[in-house]
Amino acid sequence: MSDSSKHLSTDLIHHPYKPPAGFEAIPPAVHKASTVIFPSVAALRARDWKHKTGYTYGLHGTPTTFTLEERIASLEGGKFCTLVPSGLAAVVLVGMALLRAGDEVLIPDNAYGPNKAFAQGELAAWGITHRMYNPMDPADLAARLGPKTRLVWLEAPGSITLEFPDLPKLVAAVKSHPQAHAQGIVTALDNTWGAGVAFNAFDLGVDISVQALTKYPSGGADVLMGSVVTNNESLHHLMHFCHMRVGFGVAGNDAELVLRGLNSMALRYAAQDAATRALASWLQRQPQVAAVLHPALAGSPGHEAWKRDCSAAACLMSIVFQPEFSQQQVDHFCDSLKLFKLGYSWAGPMSLCAPYDIPALRSTTTWPYAGGLVRFSVGLEAVPDLQADLAQALAAMQYSKG
Repeated sequence: MSDSSKHLSTDLIHHPYKPPAGFEAIPPAVHKASTVIFPSVAALRARDWKHKTGYTYGLHGTPTTFTLEERIASLEGGKFCTLVPSGLAAVVLVGMALLRAGDEVLIPDNAYGPNKAFAQGELAAWGITHRMYNPMDPADLAARLGPKTRLVWLEAPGSITLEFPDLPKLVAAVKSHPQAHAQGIVTALDNTWGAGVAFNAFDLGVDISVQALTKYPSGGADVLMGSVVTNNESLHHLMHFCHMRVGFGVAGNDAELVLRGLNSMALRYAAQDAATRALASWLQRQPQVAAVLHPALAGSPGHEAWKRDCSAAACLMSIVFQPEFSQQQVDHFCDSLKLFKLGYSWAGPMSLCAPYDIPALRSTTTWPYAGGLVRFSVGLEAVPDLQADLAQALAAMQYSKG
């Protein structure tokens, strides 16, 4: 390398130009950083990474991620937010921050599958036990609370099958436990479905609310991110310190996309809510369908609790087919759909579907239906087009071989 190239590199890296102050635009600025520059040794030594009073290292926050954390905390009705690389990472962070060898966590039997898998795998290897409970029966939860219980997961509604629990009664069952205060049992809610829009988790007594920002806050099916929100500063510090030790971080461009998605989130939630209810009502009238599971539908499990505690519903619904249709026919129905694409995740612009074997996912509760189940995420396409797609797939299933 020549001297001139050395000088060029140095000049480019240490270029003296600074843009003038005072620039402001509608989108928050995107700050990308591993290293943060300090003006002096005194500033380096005085900077505190534990609070949002300054910047120390990219993993501990930038103006972009601090802005997103504050907006997610406001969305959820909380005070403190920690960002993580995915919704599952949010679940994992709560478990790692709160649980130690000899502790126990209780999980709803209809919970998000990877939450169960984390308990069965890593938590079990670390000497932490877990038990499943029936989320539709607060007495069952109360009976399972024990001297080793430190964390109780809640989920509203249940993953895939969308039963809406009575959250205040579940929280009350935990808080009224004789050892609740002495041993510090924490309630944590997977609030991805409610997203801070359908209800306020903290108004219902929950200690921690986690979300997959991958879903509604992003809205574009292009970002993986999660959040952990609480009103309790002590709990926040447990999350925050664990977050630092395990090295979770989110990229500036990903934070930018979620910040952009937040601007239209309320509109998208309302539009997808209305579309999903319209399609769910139509599906209830189809002879091939034994049940439509959607919290806003009368007769769906937990509808009364949803009606009392919620002002909206998300884009998910599940249908159970009549038992006369084989799994092969149910799979043919899914393959026949044109607009509903086969895929996991939800709350993006494109409608999705996937079949599930619910009895294989349960260990404590009994699944009451014999027919196959398909879960749908309703996107932003026109409702008449989606209804026509469902109608032609139902017809194709009807006349396929069982």
